[in-house]
Amino acid sequence: MPAQRRAATSDGAQAPADGGPRILKKYPNRRLYDTRTSSYITLADVKGMVLGGEAFEVRDAKTGDDLTRSILLQIILEEETGGMPMFSTTMLAQIIRFYGHAMQGMMGSYLEKNLQTFVDLQARFAEQSKGLYDGKAFTPEMWSQFMSGQAPLMQGLMGNYLEQSKNLFVQMQEQIQSGSLFPGMPGFGAKKP
Repeated sequence: MPAQRRAATSDGAQAPADGGPRILKKYPNRRLYDTRTSSYITLADVKGMVLGGEAFEVRDAKTGDDLTRSILLQIILEEETGGMPMFSTTMLAQIIRFYGHAMQGMMGSYLEKNLQTFVDLQARFAEQSKGLYDGKAFTPEMWSQFMSGQAPLMQGLMGNYLEQSKNLFVQMQEQIQSGSLFPGMPGFGAKKP
């Protein structure tokens, strides 16, 4: 079977040359079927797709419903129960408290933007440190130059992060004052002249 060409999507993920994501079907027996390779796959295979930046969708084989989020949450659950968890019990409890809360939408956006900032920071750091992996090119002078450049980089990135957090907070305050965040709640609506 010839390899299918893939093109990068706007978020860096790989998609088939025809522009659509890779389609996985989930059957009632809980098995996942990859329509591209015409074979059954495991959650570990799906995790590999995520790590590889490949765009995909998981669809219920019977109804066609999108189950992608559910599968991603299953992968997170497996990762959290084995090895070293990323989320503390306190953090998970705080996230749960936001479900059904008026701030739920803003919290999701806030977490997503902060995670993207962290990914950007990681990419910039990796880009700057590329030369350090080549043993022949690595010198004490290069290490010194690299380390001296990290403080301004980190300061700039943290400044961007703090600015983003401030802007989100200001946006939340504006929504509270306009009455769009807590509609109909006394004391949280727009002030009347």
